[in-house]
Amino acid sequence: QVQLVESGGGLVQAGGSLRLHCEASGRIIAINDMGWYRQFPGKQRELVATITRDYATNYADSVKGRFTISRDNANNTLYLQMNSLKPEDTAVYYCNVDIQPMPAISYRAYWGQGTQVTVSS
Repeated sequence: QVQLVESGGGLVQAGGSLRLHCEASGRIIAINDMGWYRQFPGKQRELVATITRDYATNYADSVKGRFTISRDNANNTLYLQMNSLKPEDTAVYYCNVDIQPMPAISYRAYWGQGTQVTVSS
């Protein structure tokens, strides 16, 4: 019933920009914190940025000043604006959303399917 759909990934040249979207849908009671993670080949998934229900944000040092995380609570959507992209940003990006689904009484973590971001030099 509940699912996350990611979009916005693609191929871009170094210095360019991309905007990732993650939309939650289904029988949702509430959404709490959200975040973006990325995974390089052969490496563990790492945190990129998080945003709370009250819009407090946190960023990995590697993306500070370049990436901006935001959310639209009315539309259950999470965004990641990525500017000044570098080749080392190339990875699969995943959204993570804490959702209380019907008929649950607590939150659980849901993951998007992942979207590939490739930055060429």
